[in-house]
Amino acid sequence: MRLGKRWVVWVALVCGVGIRSAGAQCSVTATSINFRTYDVFSTSPVTAVGTITVDCNMAPPPDVVIQIGPSANSGSFNPRQMKPMAGPDRLNYNLFTDASMTIVWGDGTSGTATKTCEQVVKPKPCTQMVYALLPAGQDVAVGVYQDIVTVTILVVPKR
Repeated sequence: MRLGKRWVVWVALVCGVGIRSAGAQCSVTATSINFRTYDVFSTSPVTAVGTITVDCNMAPPPDVVIQIGPSANSGSFNPRQMKPMAGPDRLNYNLFTDASMTIVWGDGTSGTATKTCEQVVKPKPCTQMVYALLPAGQDVAVGVYQDIVTVTILVVPKR
């Protein structure tokens, strides 16, 4: 059993834009997901939320597909993993498209799903919630844990 019981854990969402046509002018921003503290003795999972916001300035307004890449630490979508600044431990977690946390958010492969925003145009950006779950019962050392995943948007112009 480990000494101590609380950790600060967070996931940074790094944004990028994939454009399927010339002239697309879209931006994406995301909030980091902060699980705050994790207690190895708790039997309850820790949940948190973040947001991804997409804004486009195109006519006609495009549809935008939002993807979240695999964990930088695990290299996979399920589970994603956070690691401490030093040491070998890993904390499993995941990101979901739905509040019931049943659909893993990814790139549409390996059993994951993406989210689509229809007709994204100023001044009506599309904001999607990112639901995050850190399962209970993981025996890890005290520390600050983190992971980085990449958010990519694919702009699909209307024809």
